[in-house]
Amino acid sequence: MKLYQPLPNSPMAIAHSLWRHRQLVWQMSKREVLGRYRGSMVGLAWSFFNPIFMLLVYTFVFSVVFEARWGQDVAGGRGSFAIILFAGLVVHSLFAECVNRAPTLVLNNASYVKKVVFPLEILPWTTLISAFFHAAISILVLLVAELALMGGIPWTVLLLPVVLAPFVISIMGISWLLASLGVYLRDVAQITGVITTVLLFMSPVFYPLSRLPEKFQAWLLLNPLTFIIEQTRQVLVFGNLPDWGGLLVYSVAACLLAWLGFAWFQKSRGGFADVL
Repeated sequence: MKLYQPLPNSPMAIAHSLWRHRQLVWQMSKREVLGRYRGSMVGLAWSFFNPIFMLLVYTFVFSVVFEARWGQDVAGGRGSFAIILFAGLVVHSLFAECVNRAPTLVLNNASYVKKVVFPLEILPWTTLISAFFHAAISILVLLVAELALMGGIPWTVLLLPVVLAPFVISIMGISWLLASLGVYLRDVAQITGVITTVLLFMSPVFYPLSRLPEKFQAWLLLNPLTFIIEQTRQVLVFGNLPDWGGLLVYSVAACLLAWLGFAWFQKSRGGFADVL
């Protein structure tokens, strides 16, 4: 009896490919994480030290030097600004790491294209899992700081996976698209670095969305980071429920983007060997 095989470009093919190659994805992701710290004296512990150090720097600069406040009453005094800021930076860093590396994923693994039969579509998964591992460590550090500075952690933090799930799906769609374009257009790798830097300041990372005039808020919401950053803060810091209606719309758009990115990657992969 033949096992069910979805069409190569269908939405079901995404889940089928991930499940079929799950062991390979896991091994490559683990190698990706460990390889980053190979040869260092501290090793994997750097993944904890880096976010701790950055959070301390943000706390000092924005709480002591600038005496910045977020614009609403939050427990924790001045230190709360650094926590709110750090929550936005975690979301942006997850996005930036995946998007910046996507255009060179196939280029840096040309041997998989030319020499062996390899499921190239899993390459963005390995980058995402590696980036998500570091994001999870940063969130853990943030929660410890939140407990120390603000006196507690809201129960709504349990809803964070629900908020981040559609964001992760959208990142995969963008990664598949950029991984394919990066093979044919080498300039894409340069452009993505500029775009992610621009998005850092065009997203509500350093300021709340409510600080902007209403006419600009609608434009900023077109940024795929804006809604997720705002909702991450709601559940992670402020203890509020997410915007379920907005999350539903975002999820539908994310699934559509993932399917289009995956379909484009599968359709264009036939020419990779000729270009490389």
